[in-house]
Amino acid sequence: MSKQEKKGVSKTADKDVQVHRGRALSPFDEMENMFDNFFDRSWPRSFMRPMKIDWGGMPEPFEGHTPKVDVINRDKEVLLKAELPGVKKEDVDVQVTDNSVTIRASTKHEEVEEKGEYYHRELSSGEFVRTLPLPAEVDGNKAKASFKDGLLELSLPKLVEAKRHSVNIE
Repeated sequence: MSKQEKKGVSKTADKDVQVHRGRALSPFDEMENMFDNFFDRSWPRSFMRPMKIDWGGMPEPFEGHTPKVDVINRDKEVLLKAELPGVKKEDVDVQVTDNSVTIRASTKHEEVEEKGEYYHRELSSGEFVRTLPLPAEVDGNKAKASFKDGLLELSLPKLVEAKRHSVNIE
């Protein structure tokens, strides 16, 4: 046996064939080994980590996540509360259907500093869109919205009022 055959590689007329524990590898096993050897083991994990942008001390728009939203199912209405920090009232758009609500919000920040020959300008922006299913059909034409201190509140009257019943436990 040659040194190459002891290491697990045998020579054929036109190519090398890898041998694994005394048997030839299938083309699929060979492809798997090629990918394992080509990419570092930690390679996929680097793409799974969220990209962190340095905003130079400015608050990050939405900090890389969608804002918190509470949906409260009451007897006569569905109440929705969404936290939208740093968003102005005119930068919020709400669309209502019979069974869902879509909230779109954006932030824009521009900072300019000029001192003699020194000029510094920073821009940042962020946007999010979220569609939420509602627990009951609502009358979108009678919806009421308020926005104060970064908190959006929607009151959505139900088309059919929920009726609660007591259930006896046996």
